[in-house]
Amino acid sequence: MVSLSDGEWKIMDHLWESRGSTITELTAALREETAWDKHSVITMLNRMEKKGAVAHRQEGRAKVFYPIVPRGEVSMQETRGFLRKVYRGSLGMMVNAMVEDRALSQEEIQELYDILEQAKHRDR
Repeated sequence: MVSLSDGEWKIMDHLWESRGSTITELTAALREETAWDKHSVITMLNRMEKKGAVAHRQEGRAKVFYPIVPRGEVSMQETRGFLRKVYRGSLGMMVNAMVEDRALSQEEIQELYDILEQAKHRDR
């Protein structure tokens, strides 16, 4: 089970998209959004390697870091953790909170209907 901080998510998003990047490439790609220097990126990558989220291969003098956990697996794990922590594990409570707050657009409501309809037919 891999848990990622917000900063680690930024790195993982880039690695999932690029399928591997050097420290220099990561620093350049994230600089505008984060203002991180090379040392900050190295620190996070080392921590992520210890967690089992990324690995690296040596290519010449550079290390190329790549994800070793699938995005879908980490996303589902984070979603379940969020639901447990904030809504006591209840998806219904979360959706109700969004409805009560008027946070759902008509398009999002229709998307939810479509997802639930697909799920209903899949289980038959």
